[in-house]
Amino acid sequence: MPELTRRSLIKVALAGGAAATLTGCSLLPRKAKGNSPQQYTGAIGLPDGSFAVGAIAPDGNMLWQSPVASRCHSGCNRPGADEVLFFERRPGWSFYVLNSETGERLHHIKAAKGEHFVGHGVFSPDGRFLYATASRYEPGEGIVAVYDSHNNYRRVNTFELNGVGPHQLTLHPDGQTLIVGLGGILTHPDYDRIKLNLDTMKPALVLMDRHSGDILRRFRPSHHQLSTRHVDVAPDGTIYAAYQYQGAAHHVRPLVARYRKGHYEEIDFGESVHRELGNYIASIVAHPENDLVAMASPIGGTALVFNSRSNKVIEIASIADCAGVEALAGGDFLVSSGRGKLIRIGAQQPAIEIANMSVQWDHHLV
Repeated sequence: MPELTRRSLIKVALAGGAAATLTGCSLLPRKAKGNSPQQYTGAIGLPDGSFAVGAIAPDGNMLWQSPVASRCHSGCNRPGADEVLFFERRPGWSFYVLNSETGERLHHIKAAKGEHFVGHGVFSPDGRFLYATASRYEPGEGIVAVYDSHNNYRRVNTFELNGVGPHQLTLHPDGQTLIVGLGGILTHPDYDRIKLNLDTMKPALVLMDRHSGDILRRFRPSHHQLSTRHVDVAPDGTIYAAYQYQGAAHHVRPLVARYRKGHYEEIDFGESVHRELGNYIASIVAHPENDLVAMASPIGGTALVFNSRSNKVIEIASIADCAGVEALAGGDFLVSSGRGKLIRIGAQQPAIEIANMSVQWDHHLV
């Protein structure tokens, strides 16, 4: 079966090339400073085996590439400044602060002794404080590390998550509440990616006060091996959590949960859809302009869009090694893959391949 066909008819707009045109992507949303060019930024692997962070323009050309020492995972834009951050991946010993217009490296911040980052961070609304998920790897304690961008990213606070294995975090529209995916998986840098506590995992979706570090709510999934890894929030405050199931491959478990109006619930898309997702979701994004939510699974090679009001699956497409998802202005989503492809997916038309680049996109787009 061709790589980009399942229920969607993929229209290939172009063939390979290091910098391909992004047909129809002039609608990319502005997420950086108002005078910055529209762009997406992502961690990339290069053909020579080295790594970088790269920014792509709406026409598909690479605006810049900034070399990094090792593979990076995800990052965040700093509000009110031409800065984008990216964290090293598994384990993350540092993060990079780059000029979002040029790619120039501004800071390279190392993790504190005995700690490592886990790939994600988010800023306070005014762009001053960076909140980064991290782990004290000897005792296996998950934390949120706080850095002051006004003081060259000096570490100024540490918040305890009272749990193991934090991963993605984002900020609620109220500007006060951190939303944290607590994966529950114990790892240690000395043991590579071996999961050391699968029988005793305690994953959760955690809501935390960003000023005090107080934990406001903690929601447990329906099974202790549903690792709560990725999170997003809609403008109306609806929170989404995406799971990665750590149990037997033949089991079928819910992979998405939603917290809305005081109610935490898991969404059942049906056994056939769950199997296509391979028990693993690498990204989840709620579109800011409509009721659509998109997610991607590199294990299942599947990207999916559903309506958050009806829970109906709107579009599903087979995209090998897909993982990164971001919203496009106008209502669609952009999906990236580790094979260099960029795919447009949404509700109005079948998924369309809009670029095929000679880079390997990592799991997230900024």
